[in-house]
Amino acid sequence: MIAVRLDCVTKSYSRRPVRQFLRSFLWSRLKQAPQEPFYALREVSLAVHEGESLGVVGVNGAGKSTLLSVIAGLCWPDRGQVEVQGKLAALLELGSGFHPDLTGAENARLNAALLGLSRREVRDKFDQIVEFSGIGEFIHEPLRKYSAGMTLRLAFAVAMAVEPDVLLIDEVLAVGDRAFQAKCVDRIVRLKQRGRILICASHDMDVLRKLATRAIWLEHGRIVQEGPAEAVISAYETALNHRS
Repeated sequence: MIAVRLDCVTKSYSRRPVRQFLRSFLWSRLKQAPQEPFYALREVSLAVHEGESLGVVGVNGAGKSTLLSVIAGLCWPDRGQVEVQGKLAALLELGSGFHPDLTGAENARLNAALLGLSRREVRDKFDQIVEFSGIGEFIHEPLRKYSAGMTLRLAFAVAMAVEPDVLLIDEVLAVGDRAFQAKCVDRIVRLKQRGRILICASHDMDVLRKLATRAIWLEHGRIVQEGPAEAVISAYETALNHRS
């Protein structure tokens, strides 16, 4: 069964860097031709089935984060369709959805509720979240006192407690230490065994080799190669070595 499908998805952004007063805007439009928008994604079509794990590779600006944001519903494509079946959890930016002035416990409860857990489910799974995160008594401290690694631990623990059908990860695992990475990989493998989907964008090829069964390589918003993870990752690494 296909759980994530993208059909000819295109997403662009204006290149205009700052706000302009109306007079300045009209003058600039009369004086010169309008600038071509920046295309983060161009005609991207993709299907991910239950139990698959998809790695996404590409240089900075290739469209990886935009792809995950479109799948997560955080932004809308200009053209094309996106379909996602099931419960989705996204770790796209470290600390996103968390408030620095709230405690770790308050952030965990709020984030879990936003991801779809009921109040009772949050209460039942709270100890599990704290145990998996490994942050101990810091759970009652404001998030602004947390290190990047501690924030990642809490965010991932909440996502795992939700047990999503589709899990999106954008580079954040690189923040954690090796022991926690191994713990995350083990939990993701167990999710995959239960038919859940992982889509992970990363510059860490070792992590992608551990997690991904398939991969896509993005260049300037287009898919230039798709296939078995090892084949795509190796081709991408070869291309990077030739450029350097």
